[in-house]
Amino acid sequence: MEEPVPAPARRALAVAAAVLLAAAAGCSSGGGHAAKGSTGRSSAPAAAGDAAQPAPAAIVTGAGPKSSYEVQPQPAPGSCHYRYTADKQPLPDPNCTPGAISPAVTQDNLKDTICKTGGYTSTIRPPANLTGKEKAENAKSYGYTGPMGDAEYDHLISLQLGGDPNDARNLWIQPPSPGHVPGKGPNNPKDSVETHLHTAICKGQVTLAAVQQAIATDWTTAEVKLGIKSGGAPTPEADADGD
Repeated sequence: MEEPVPAPARRALAVAAAVLLAAAAGCSSGGGHAAKGSTGRSSAPAAAGDAAQPAPAAIVTGAGPKSSYEVQPQPAPGSCHYRYTADKQPLPDPNCTPGAISPAVTQDNLKDTICKTGGYTSTIRPPANLTGKEKAENAKSYGYTGPMGDAEYDHLISLQLGGDPNDARNLWIQPPSPGHVPGKGPNNPKDSVETHLHTAICKGQVTLAAVQQAIATDWTTAEVKLGIKSGGAPTPEADADGD
C-alpha cells in the first residue's frame, strides 16, 4: 500500500502541473511574451508598397494678393517627390504642395474677382524675376534636373480658380507631360483643365470650393469628378486667363 502524499506536497505538484499546462498552451498557439503595449492579436505582414504614408496636409489659406511680393522659402532640397498617374501625367507631392487658396476670392465675390470682365489674374500675379528665383529653389526641392525652360512653375490651384498667388504650398515645378518635345517649352495640359473649370465656376455649374478641392487632389481627374466631362486624357490648349 502506497504511503499517502502529504497535503503540502500535493499542493506543490498541482502548481507545477498548472505551470506546465500554461506553457504548453502558449507554445501550441505560437505564443510567447508579447511586446510591451501589444494587444496580443497577430497580424499579417504588410505587402510590398503598403507601408503607411504620412497623411497629406490639407488645403490652406494663404496671404492673398499683395502690392509687392517677396521670395518665399521653399521645401528642403530633395524633400519633395513627384507622383505620376497611370498615363504618366505628373502630380505634386501633397505634403510639399497641398494647395493654398486666396482669402480674396470667395463664392460671393466671383463677379468681382476671377469672373471679372477683362480678367483678374494679371492684376495679382507675382513678377517673373521673383518667381524665377523661387522656381530654381523649388527645382532643388523636387530634384528636378531637366531644362528649366521645359518645366512650368505652376500654381496647383491656379490664380483663375482662386489660388493664392505666392504661397509656397501652392507652387511646384511641374515637369513636362508625355509627348513633350525637348527644348519646346512646357506642354501643360493642366492649363486647359483649369480653363474649363474656370468657365464652369463662372457659369454657376460648380462651386468654387469643389473645384479647388478637385484640382488640388488630382488635376487629371478633376473635370470628370465634377461632371464637367465624361473622361479622356487632358489635352493642351490655350489658357484663356493664365495660371
